[in-house]
Amino acid sequence: MVIGPDTSREMRREEAEEVDALLRAAFGGEEEVKLIHALRRDGDMVSEMVKPWQGRIAGYAALSRMQSPAGWLCLAPVAVLPEFQRGALAPAGQTKGPWQVGRRLVSEIGLAASAPSITAIPAVVVLGQPEFYEKCEFYRRKAINMKTPYPLEYTMLAAPGEAAPVAELRYPEAFGAVDGG
Repeated sequence: MVIGPDTSREMRREEAEEVDALLRAAFGGEEEVKLIHALRRDGDMVSEMVKPWQGRIAGYAALSRMQSPAGWLCLAPVAVLPEFQRGALAPAGQTKGPWQVGRRLVSEIGLAASAPSITAIPAVVVLGQPEFYEKCEFYRRKAINMKTPYPLEYTMLAAPGEAAPVAELRYPEAFGAVDGG
């Protein structure tokens, strides 16, 4: 018996419109839709993961190629349908567990990036709320030595080991076009 959302998988081409609608619902606008379209157009999109649930896409996460450091990826955007946020699928009285769509999706990526020598996923950078991402194998302490165009206190890294690499983060051009940078 499956408890909670289905296993994450690669997005299918025919699901692009549903993902656009999910991003609009989760973020209340077009900015993230424009971002993923630009990442695809520019050839910077590496992977688009979805978390299905009861015939719908409940969650989405994009991995794109950083300009620098070479081989690193960026996790953004991550989105969950509003009705499935904050463990809304959980039985009454339970707020933790396999019903958390976003946490399950992001944790799978964080664990894969943190596992030494068992995956081809390199280091992955994310910009977001530490309270959420640090539960998913992304850590501020690993990003402390990085130079970034975004606030360092919201920058986290998932990578093998405990080292805090010294690096200058250069995001795909699409990020600057969307946020005005």
